[in-house]
Amino acid sequence: MNYFTKIIRNISEKLSNEEIWLSIGEGCLKILGIIIFSMLIVRLGKLAIQNIFAARRHSPLRISERREATLLKLLQNVLTYVIYFIAILMILSTLTIDVGALLAGAGIVGLAVGFGAQSLVKDIITGFFIIFEDQFSVGDHVRIGQFEGTVEEIGLRTTKIKQWTGELHILPNGSIIEVTNFSLHNSIAVVDINVSYEEDIKRVEQVIKDLLVTLRDKYEDIVSEPQLLGVQSMGASEVMLRVTAETAPMKHFPIARELRKEIKLCLDKNGIEIPYPRLVMYSRQEHEAAYKKGV
Repeated sequence: MNYFTKIIRNISEKLSNEEIWLSIGEGCLKILGIIIFSMLIVRLGKLAIQNIFAARRHSPLRISERREATLLKLLQNVLTYVIYFIAILMILSTLTIDVGALLAGAGIVGLAVGFGAQSLVKDIITGFFIIFEDQFSVGDHVRIGQFEGTVEEIGLRTTKIKQWTGELHILPNGSIIEVTNFSLHNSIAVVDINVSYEEDIKRVEQVIKDLLVTLRDKYEDIVSEPQLLGVQSMGASEVMLRVTAETAPMKHFPIARELRKEIKLCLDKNGIEIPYPRLVMYSRQEHEAAYKKGV
């Protein structure tokens, strides 16, 4: 009973000690100040990086906008990691934890863990070479394996791809083996037009050519004048003509839709018929009656 009484008395004495409460309050204020200061430094650092890249856009020595966006995201991520890591060390030091011994122990443990974290090392090395070689950048439309979409972010460990339907795919860089980049070169819009066999093919071709000459100035995403390649195929009830147009990267889908609309309106204006399914009714009785009359 006396033992527990002594423990309670010691605890009460410590709780009533003003110096302990002052040191706790001072430590809490320091930790709060470190957190606020770190968040402020991160925000100001990100803003400074954005201003630096904005100033580079007016410089005669420029890199591509794709690469600028990629480096901007990467530098902002690295800044965030470094500042928060330093903040954690300062907080541990405030809590009277020996940071030097902790880092030394972490180095030994990290060496041991490194042998089991080969995939993490592989992700970081692959991410470095993706950025260094400029394989793809933020804003590019790419296909990686079974995933296709716009690159939202490239980090040293992961790459984020947003699909056009809204899904966000996060891929470890080490798993990226083959990449198809659709944003490096111009695209080709392909449009097939069906006309009936009764139409004059030469006249139809001339009408379409006259239309295509006017479209380059109308749509800024069309790089060169659209071309009519000629008859692509002949079906059961239609002749298919093919039109191609070189467009800006990944603009071939909207341009193809506009081309179809323009060609349809032009064919209607010139009275050129687009084939459609026809249904022929056959009456056996009428056929037999006509046959008898003929006999």
